[in-house]
This record gives sequence, structure tokens and C-alpha cells, in this order.
Amino acid sequence: MEYTNKKRCYIVGAGEFCETKLPENDDFIIAADGGYTALVARGITPDLVIGDFDSLGYIPNHPNIIRCSIEKDDTDMMLAVKQGLMFGYKEFVINGSLGGRLDQTLANIHILAYIAEHDAYGLLINRDIFITVIKDSEIKLNKDISIGKTLSIFCHSDIAEGVSLTGLKYPLSNATIKNTYPIGVSNEIVAKEVIISVTKGSLIIFGG
Repeated sequence: MEYTNKKRCYIVGAGEFCETKLPENDDFIIAADGGYTALVARGITPDLVIGDFDSLGYIPNHPNIIRCSIEKDDTDMMLAVKQGLMFGYKEFVINGSLGGRLDQTLANIHILAYIAEHDAYGLLINRDIFITVIKDSEIKLNKDISIGKTLSIFCHSDIAEGVSLTGLKYPLSNATIKNTYPIGVSNEIVAKEVIISVTKGSLIIFGG
């Protein structure tokens, strides 16, 4: 299984599939359980298939399979992310992770925080929105954003300190926000580049 020469880890779950952001040729592709169906239906062969296969309903005929017990602490998506981190990936694009059960969506946002805790970058995508999490760092958004569209920023840790927002209608500078008050909801993009930074803590970023 060749993975060391791949640029990023592209994971597909059983949720709503985003057709506009398909995997690229140099992506290492992981199918998390039911995500295998979404990939095969589009003629895409994953490099690795992982899960307990309760969603898929059968074990696929694939040379690289990691089968897990149904009774486990990790979701299939978390197992896929942990595998990607073990391979050394620092960038994750996760498709088929939104649009289904709310608890699974929340679990996938927590997985983004887990990725950020491991000094990597993760992105959940579907047709209408993207979600990412940053921790003690800065992100510049200049792709997949348009002036006038909405961007929401929430505190994921108990407290986020040194929060600064530029390129938005309602900027912040070195602010402190808490996870009990959604001050960052429904901001508006007003520039071609948006910069979001936090010196201590984690932020969830919703774009769409």
C-alpha cells in the first residue's frame, strides 16, 4: 500500500457526498465503512477501507481492509483519521461527514478538534458548507470564500484567548471568547482574504 508519496488524506464517510470536491490524483483515499459505496459509485477506488461495516452491510472485496469490532470506542471516521495520522498526514479532507444524524455530525466536529490537537489540519465538506477547527494558530482563507457569504466562528475549548478576525464585517482584535456564548455566529465576509487567529484555545469555523 503506497501512501508515503501522497499529498493529503481524503476520507469518505456514509453521509451526504459533496460532488464538487472530489479527491485528487495525489490524495491517499480512505473509505470509512459506508463511504466505500459513495466512492465506488463514482468510479473511485480507495487506497484503504476501514470500519465495522455495519453501515455498508458487507465486507468489500478490497486488498487493503481494516475490519473493526462493532463494539468500540472510536467511530469509523475516527479510526480512519487515526490511521491517516499514523501514516504521517498533516492535511485531511473529509467528505460524507455532514448532512446525516446530528450526533454523528457533532462527533465529526470533535474529530476536527482531535486533528488540530495533533498539529494537523482537517476540513469537513459538503455541497453548501465547510467546517474546520484551529488550535493555538492562524488560518488564512482565500479559496472557497466569496464576499457577502457567511462565516461563523465559535469557541470549542472552554475559553479561547487572543482571538482576532480580519476580512469580516464584525472584526475582533485580541479578544477572549467562551464556548457558552455564540458571539461569532453569522459574520459576513467583506474581503477577498479572511484571517482568523487564536493564541490559546480552539475555534470551530463554519463557512457557507
